[in-house]
Amino acid sequence: MAAQTTSTRAVYAALIGNLLVAATKLAAALWTGSSAMLSEAVHSFVDTGNAVLLLYGIRRAVHPPDAEHPLGYGRELYFWSFIVALLVFALGAGVSVYEGVAHIRDPEPISDPLVNYIVLGCALLFEGGSWAVALRQFRETKDPLGYYEAFRRSKDPPSFMVLFEDSAALIGIVIAALATCAAVELRAPVLDGIGSILIGVVLAVVAALLARESKSLLIGERADNRLNESILRIAGAESSVARANGALTVQLAPDQVVAAVSLDFADELSAGDIEEKVADIERKIRAAHPQIVALFVKPQTDKSFRQAVRRRLGEGT
Repeated sequence: MAAQTTSTRAVYAALIGNLLVAATKLAAALWTGSSAMLSEAVHSFVDTGNAVLLLYGIRRAVHPPDAEHPLGYGRELYFWSFIVALLVFALGAGVSVYEGVAHIRDPEPISDPLVNYIVLGCALLFEGGSWAVALRQFRETKDPLGYYEAFRRSKDPPSFMVLFEDSAALIGIVIAALATCAAVELRAPVLDGIGSILIGVVLAVVAALLARESKSLLIGERADNRLNESILRIAGAESSVARANGALTVQLAPDQVVAAVSLDFADELSAGDIEEKVADIERKIRAAHPQIVALFVKPQTDKSFRQAVRRRLGEGT
């Protein structure tokens, strides 16, 4: 729950920063006629909307289970994260590329470049503040992993989405500034349109990365392997368990996991004894890992477990 609270703070910081930046960029784009600045304004408005969707997903994900959704609503966060990735691509990248092509076909000089520079400087401060909050939050959760590896293993989309979007925004600001400078100094307004296209390319790359990871989480990604190992270790330590065969976990939300464990119990135990031992093992596993919202223990021999695994993987019958 603490990690989710931290992610929420990062999203709120991004929402406030993007809203201020979007309004400022739009005013500058309308004043100067800059294509790259208009693309940046669209980008910031898309990011603002995305922050709202992420906050909505976070709020929906904590709704308790009910008859229609017995495992809860955790995956709503992953669904809205995927929608955010699509919006970054369709609205952010698509509009930027379209605007850039239109400006190349019908170039117009930038009327007051100083306004652009001032606005981009302010945007750099706003976006930089939001980016710093997102980076600090991501560092707190990535442990000793590298940034890309932590992104691939993360189960908390808001943490890396805000960081990626803010990073793309900072790159876009630099591109917009360079495009404005080149268009004015070289008296080649077509370069402003090229800058808009480059911003669109940056957004498309970011959207593709976010969509891939969000899709993986949405369709059902296993929890951290350390959780599987811990479940097997706790269960295997019981004297009534002859062997802890294996565990299967699925991530429902950043702090919600469904787990199933296969255990080979001692032969001398009766059905009633096994039932008591299962309840005891479930209690110990849940106490050690409160993020497990549903736990299923299956008494099963090692041979049966391996046959079941082979069938699931299509390696035998």
